[in-house]
Amino acid sequence: MEIKNKNLADIGVFGGSGFYKFLDNIKEITLETPYGAPSDSIMIGEIAGKRVAFIPRHGRNHSILPHNINYKANVWAMKTLGVSTVICPCAAGSLQKHVNPGDFVICDQFVNKTWNRPDTFFEGPIATHVSPADPYCPELREIAIQSAEELGIPVHKTGTILVIQGPRFSTKAESKYYTAQGWEVINMTQYPEAYLVKELDMCPVNISLITDYDAGLVGDVLPVSHSEVIKVFNENNEKLKNLLFAMIKKIADRKEVCNCKNTLINSRI
Repeated sequence: MEIKNKNLADIGVFGGSGFYKFLDNIKEITLETPYGAPSDSIMIGEIAGKRVAFIPRHGRNHSILPHNINYKANVWAMKTLGVSTVICPCAAGSLQKHVNPGDFVICDQFVNKTWNRPDTFFEGPIATHVSPADPYCPELREIAIQSAEELGIPVHKTGTILVIQGPRFSTKAESKYYTAQGWEVINMTQYPEAYLVKELDMCPVNISLITDYDAGLVGDVLPVSHSEVIKVFNENNEKLKNLLFAMIKKIADRKEVCNCKNTLINSRI
């Protein structure tokens, strides 16, 4: 499998539609991939001397539902541009009382409860088994945690993110079950996005912005509503922007000691 690297960007960001407005010297490009078109045109700009590529995973008008996102096209596009580091911020719900709306969680694990989402680039003939045992880059997670602490953002250093199919939210019974498992965060987009990033030897890191308590904390919180999610996300968007900028500045100086770039070579029989 050959990917022609164009060396147009160093860092990639998947996320909400407004982030590219904070980039300098923006260039908009369109890419076609073997898996179809990405969610939207790609914005490439500069932060701290680093070229940053941004793709709004839901499209710039937020018109693509989580189960319809072309994750493989989005990730392939990042790799094609030369990206080695991918930041995957997302809005998410809390499954535990100690994880409050407005907090950030730097997840270190995921649990996948989606279905029928194309979730690998490797269909043969070479047997390839990319391990998701540690799905997020440990070095980038430390950078995210340190940056959040320096900015005074309430941050949880670890957390398991449960990825559900969407677009519907959970019933109270489902959510109560998820809470009982001890998982902290619930979302609809982290799988297979982060795993596909890892498959292509790039470093993934997640930042979960907690917008609400999920419905399973019965009797303690009101059921989640889309309007409340948007309200809290907008209130905290400035914090997310500042965190991304701080991270990118640190990433610009990082010494690559992680093993993410060797994922593929260690995954073949």
